Amino acid sequence: MTLNAELRRAQLSPIHQSDDVNDPMRAGEVTVIEPSSGWRALNVRELWRFRELLYFLTWRDVKVRYKQTAIGIFWAVLQPLLTMLVFSLLFGRLAKIPSDNIPYPIFAYSGLLPWTFFATALSMAGLSLVANANMVSKIYFPRLLMPTAAVLATTIDFAIAFIVLLVLMLGYGIAPGIAALTLPLFLMLAFMTVLGVSLWLSALNVKYRDVRYVIPFLVQIWLFMTPVLYPSSMLPSQWRLVYGLNPMAGVVEGFRWSLLGTEAAPGGMILVSTSMVLLLFVGGLFYFRRLEREFADVI
Repeated sequence: MTLNAELRRAQLSPIHQSDDVNDPMRAGEVTVIEPSSGWRALNVRELWRFRELLYFLTWRDVKVRYKQTAIGIFWAVLQPLLTMLVFSLLFGRLAKIPSDNIPYPIFAYSGLLPWTFFATALSMAGLSLVANANMVSKIYFPRLLMPTAAVLATTIDFAIAFIVLLVLMLGYGIAPGIAALTLPLFLMLAFMTVLGVSLWLSALNVKYRDVRYVIPFLVQIWLFMTPVLYPSSMLPSQWRLVYGLNPMAGVVEGFRWSLLGTEAAPGGMILVSTSMVLLLFVGGLFYFRRLEREFADVI
């Protein structure tokens, strides 16, 4: 029996009797929650009503991630920092990969920062519905809160690691310019990218558990398709717009340009990447809402 059928059956079941005249159940009133129809992507009013639940889900994810760890939230700094050291040795010194006249450690860390946020948030949010199957199958709340809370929890890691980047820039004598005012735009693009992809993958993971094995492979391949280890200036100019079809390419290059003042603003690439981000995000919302009615039955 589907969830929709069960809800209609519950609507026809006898209502408990109460002596309280103000009790809506005494008057035969019952609230029936039915799946939304059509391709409505977002119910903003409903999400606003559940804003406190979003806060608690986010805080729970933060606490669970670092529970019973020796150094706790400092893993948010240690992971990109150690990765930067390895990349600087292998690709900066040995392979001599150019870094747009920026010291390679700063170049690598500034690319790893948005990338680590994307990879970590995707790994958590893509599996969030199945990981919380008991909540999804037993109580009602907007399912969109699950992947959103997982992404928001990762922003705390990003904020801590970002402070380390500012310290490194100070050590190398690099000061942000006027372009730093555009940094919030690229951070928003990064958030929308990971949330859009997570909506697709988390909804698919409910029906096809193969997704849990696909995500690590996808993240690994996506890393080498994104200008984290190398600058996009290595590509021929006629291919940079095509390269912008990777939404994280525009995010990483724009993040570097806004903070470090790389030689040229990645204008065309940013426009293409922004279009892809919007497509992924809006499409993910529609697809997630379309499958949401089946989550409780399938999960």
